[in-house]
Amino acid sequence: MSAIGVARIIADFILFLDLTDDDVLDPDAAVLMMEDMAARIQDLDKDFLRQLVDAFPVIASEYSGEAHKLVLDIPYSFYLEETLAAGDPVRLAELEAIRDARD
Repeated sequence: MSAIGVARIIADFILFLDLTDDDVLDPDAAVLMMEDMAARIQDLDKDFLRQLVDAFPVIASEYSGEAHKLVLDIPYSFYLEETLAAGDPVRLAELEAIRDARD
């Protein structure tokens, strides 16, 4: 399966966890699952992770409204660029500055 296919699976699952009403899905359980998913994604092979990060903007066009923005923000929300930049203090500083400016 390609990174695009995996990105679609991840995006759909994250959208389900994030957008499902609290009376249908326990919010605490959703948060725990998102944290587990983030850890598993961060543990992926770096080459595949790079492909995956690059795939989210590509597939975001398949979604609209709030879902579109959430899919675009997956790499940001899960600190995936920081994971890829591990060991590169210059890149990590750049990413921290971007994050500070955005927050």
